[in-house]
Amino acid sequence: MLSLFAGAALASPANPVDGVDYTTLSAPQPTQATGKKVEVIEFFMYHCPVCNALEPAFEEWVRKQGERIALRRVHVPYTGPNDPEAHLFLTLEAMGRLGDMHEKVFHARHVERQRLKSDEDMINWAAKNGIDRDKFVEVWSSFGVTTKLRRLSQVMQNYGVDSAPTLVIDGRYMTSPSMVRNGASDQAQVFRATLQVADALVAKAAQSK
Repeated sequence: MLSLFAGAALASPANPVDGVDYTTLSAPQPTQATGKKVEVIEFFMYHCPVCNALEPAFEEWVRKQGERIALRRVHVPYTGPNDPEAHLFLTLEAMGRLGDMHEKVFHARHVERQRLKSDEDMINWAAKNGIDRDKFVEVWSSFGVTTKLRRLSQVMQNYGVDSAPTLVIDGRYMTSPSMVRNGASDQAQVFRATLQVADALVAKAAQSK
């Protein structure tokens, strides 16, 4: 965590600077947002302590954005193309259970300190938390979920994401706490600055809609 707050240059979250507070993707990616909504992608990992710490502030930011944005989440395949955490996320997403389970996974990992590192761990955890085991295994093994899981590494490469948490706005702009850390004295300040940069980038992207 110490490296998150190291740095000398002052950040400028209210008026973010390309190459300092965010970067512009060299190859813009297609978005799934419709109408005038701006797509925001959160690249994260369940076991990541910074992702866990950011989540409450990010959820509040998403609520405040309302209809301005279309949110997507992408779980970074940390251990490779069969990453169990990413597999869990994609299965919950396919089942429509992120609304009631997403926060529970973070809580199990970081508060309850549960071991969630293998496919068996994930399936057992889901069953213990009220999801029908047979249905969960069926979706877990489905073509749609396994195909998305195998494609995650390519998604990461397309966006040029190599760490989490990272936010991509409108398929064009990328920012993260590690980029906005300079000049911030504590974690809460880093997160506020990151989301302030995201605010500015959403506004910037909305101008072209």
